[in-house]
Amino acid sequence: MAWRNGGSNAFLRRTVNLRSGLGRRSPRIVPTTFHDSLSRPLRDLRLSVTDRCNFRCGYCMPKEVFGRGYDFLPKESVLTFEEYARLARVFVSLGVEKIRLTGGEPLLRRNLDRLVALLAEIGGLRDLTLTTNGSRLVEEAPALRTAGLRRLTVSVDSLDDATFRAMNDVDFPVHRVLRGIEAAQAAGFAPIKINMVVKRGVNDHEVEALAERFGGRGFILRFIEYMDVGNTNGWRLEEVVPSAEIVARLGRATPLEPLGPNYPGEVARRFRHPDGGEIGVISSVTQPFCGDCTRARLSADGQLYTCLFASHGHDLRTPLRAGAGDAELAGIIGAVWHARADRYSEIRATTATREPKAEMSLLGG
Repeated sequence: MAWRNGGSNAFLRRTVNLRSGLGRRSPRIVPTTFHDSLSRPLRDLRLSVTDRCNFRCGYCMPKEVFGRGYDFLPKESVLTFEEYARLARVFVSLGVEKIRLTGGEPLLRRNLDRLVALLAEIGGLRDLTLTTNGSRLVEEAPALRTAGLRRLTVSVDSLDDATFRAMNDVDFPVHRVLRGIEAAQAAGFAPIKINMVVKRGVNDHEVEALAERFGGRGFILRFIEYMDVGNTNGWRLEEVVPSAEIVARLGRATPLEPLGPNYPGEVARRFRHPDGGEIGVISSVTQPFCGDCTRARLSADGQLYTCLFASHGHDLRTPLRAGAGDAELAGIIGAVWHARADRYSEIRATTATREPKAEMSLLGG
């Protein structure tokens, strides 16, 4: 029964068999499918485990804003691993099938493999993945794999060392990220997804080089249009390289075979590379996909966001720490999702006034 047909009281009655806390078993949870106000189901959850990062990429955490004096979240405000796991179980009971760990840079969170292990035990969760800048993969990849992480996404915005160092703005060399990818492969991650944010005049000349390096078997490559996330990245439309242009450029060098979506709501337009890998483009600016968005985001301080471009979140940490049962938490989450009407990418061009948006480093991309 969808939420819209039952109301909050009916929904709470259907979720009373949820676990009331860690370590207490209950009958098997049957996920409840419900939709937002635009008939979009809840299927994906992104968990930001920290708002900190060791890079200062201009499109996410520019150094002039996120400098030494920036006020990051205090430790006591950040959710514990057990709190993440409990909320994740509630989300899975509401229909979530995929969880992605994000940040900031998630591998800055100590002992992250402990959280991975807790999440991997959740029945009904079909996919558990993580997005990282790759700077700590050499050290962390084996433990993450052993703990139950199923897939891995690594951000590689350039193969040219000078360009890569300039983009991360902390002089971090690209070879260390490439070594991390090799360590992840050795640990058993395959295929590994590679993300490249393409910015005109900065790294767009490397599109073909990335396709040559990561177009083969064992990789899934994604080219992402530069987005106006947050308020601090100085986004300008003229710096966006349309995905259609990227596909045309790649097609002139290598024949690409179009592929259908893997699942409803997939954001990438996919192609098979002749060398056996997969290439895709994410067109959030030129071809918005809000109509199929199934993603919720939980920030490190326990705020539920229903859109990457949201201006505010909904507090889950307070009721969680105040002793709310799982059914009560499910009711809060369900009410937020039921009221969801976000479609920022579809209306950005016609929106005259815009509220300040939460930063990507808080939401996890």
